[in-house]
Amino acid sequence: MIKHSSYFDDKVQSLGFATDTKPASVGVMSAGEYRFGTEAAERMEVISGALTVLLPGQTEWQTFAAGQGFDVPANSHFDLQVAVNTAYLCIYG
Repeated sequence: MIKHSSYFDDKVQSLGFATDTKPASVGVMSAGEYRFGTEAAERMEVISGALTVLLPGQTEWQTFAAGQGFDVPANSHFDLQVAVNTAYLCIYG
């Protein structure tokens, strides 16, 4: 089953699905600034574009381009600055 989700006045949209091992979503973020909370640990991988991220416990922003990714612990939040439309894959758990 595929589940569509929309956030931040439709500026972030994703399709959730089950992989062979873990739940995941693939989506697109329009340019803007966002804060996401996590329940499960997340692995975010940039497909196209770039995400500038302030990870939990960090004081410096890091930019991840296409082909790069980062991990976010469970029960936390992370901030994103998105300069161009960016596609991503998120794997949960």
